[in-house]
Amino acid sequence: MDLKKVYVSVSQRRVFIYPDESPWEYEIVADREIIPVFQKLFDQLSDVERSNFWRAHIPIRLYHLDKENDEYDNRMKKLYALIHEFSNEESRTLIESLPYFNESRRVFVE
Repeated sequence: MDLKKVYVSVSQRRVFIYPDESPWEYEIVADREIIPVFQKLFDQLSDVERSNFWRAHIPIRLYHLDKENDEYDNRMKKLYALIHEFSNEESRTLIESLPYFNESRRVFVE
């Protein structure tokens, strides 16, 4: 197993090899094979945002009942779960407090 320390920026949707390349939010240590998964998730988030942009121009379609919004949330959950798995204890605690990660805070509408 070839572990590598990298720096993930969710806001910029990038993974950095060096800590001084750019601002980042999470430091992770993961196998080199896992690192491309972050970029794939970032790309998927961008794709979902594009479809949300076009959906926003349909006035009769309610955004809160839209599958694209659910898809965006699912991608964010996957991203934070991946960061949680490979980050330090401080980051894990922060991520566990997020509504995306904590299923017990989920609001169910019937």
